[in-house]
Amino acid sequence: MQQLLSVLIVSIWLLLISYAVFTLVLQFLWKRLPAKFPNNVSADFISVIIPVRNEAENILQLLSDLNSQTFPSAQFEVLVMDDGSTDLTASIVQSCSVEFDIFIRLISIPDTPTTSPKKRAIETAIAQAKGNLILTTDGDCRVGTGWLAAFAACHSSSNAKLISGPVTFVEEEMVTDHLQTVEFSSLIGSGASAIAAGYPSLCNGANLAYEKSVFYEVNGYDGVRHIASGDDEFLMHKIAARYPDRIHFLKDPEAIVRTKPHKQWELFFRQRKRWASKWKHYQSKTPLILALYIFLCNFSFIATIILFLTNQIGAYNLGALIALKCLPEWLFLGSVLSFLGKRRSIFYIPLTQTFYPFYVCFFGLAAQKPQYEWKGRKLK
Repeated sequence: MQQLLSVLIVSIWLLLISYAVFTLVLQFLWKRLPAKFPNNVSADFISVIIPVRNEAENILQLLSDLNSQTFPSAQFEVLVMDDGSTDLTASIVQSCSVEFDIFIRLISIPDTPTTSPKKRAIETAIAQAKGNLILTTDGDCRVGTGWLAAFAACHSSSNAKLISGPVTFVEEEMVTDHLQTVEFSSLIGSGASAIAAGYPSLCNGANLAYEKSVFYEVNGYDGVRHIASGDDEFLMHKIAARYPDRIHFLKDPEAIVRTKPHKQWELFFRQRKRWASKWKHYQSKTPLILALYIFLCNFSFIATIILFLTNQIGAYNLGALIALKCLPEWLFLGSVLSFLGKRRSIFYIPLTQTFYPFYVCFFGLAAQKPQYEWKGRKLK
């Protein structure tokens, strides 16, 4: 028994030391990302695709943002994919298509059973899109006036096949909003750093661009269409497998997309469960190994606390192990939050760090039950 305990303690030390180094490497890679690309005249025509279902409360704001873009209106179109909305979403979009200066097209999708409604919406839109560059976002998001121009500049300068953009939340009102902001910044920052290292693993479909031609070149969602989530990451993995050096992260403040934090635990749970469910479907070993590694490091953190509470390690070891995990995280997350314009949320990093290990382990296990819900639909 004592021998097993010694092996456990040594394993925790090794894992958390490696995690500290890993986090410092992420910080180094994050700092190396270019901040802006030259804003040259772009030849791109951009098709903005917005899958929606019952977004009457939000869609007007997003379309107003798109109507205010600095990018020439003659060089982009907006395709709103209405997936069986039962509220006023369709009528609001139709009104905007008449009143706004930009081209907006509402496309209704038949409300037929599917395992992945969002993939179906995007595929349907791409088949009708005129743009050489596809840019996706969600109906509850907000974008700045330079959003399209930032992506066009990145594409023309880098010749990227896929561009991942930053996502954060609108102004926080509650402590839970700040906690979500910190947690989400870790995903954005680690995904950006992994792209910078040449190992793309994470991205977000609320702010994602790719060439229309490359979507068809990798056969779109073939092979992953049956999976409820993953319209973003699975596509990125397929494109990265063919063009490993042509995936970019756009670290430009103008490119930031903002969405609302969840106010209800049930909605937060469903979303994170969908996200976590993707891990076991990864065909590339890199994101799967990374997900397992993060799970083990956070489990080690929980084990450290248990060992201290059961008098198996002393306060010195507890403090050292906590510092190994938390101090590099503070440095990295602080940098990402500063870029996202969320300096107030930096003060909530310690509180997030307290809950995050339990959160990671919980959703890592909860995702093994293969049923999820999205917009009132049960998916598998």
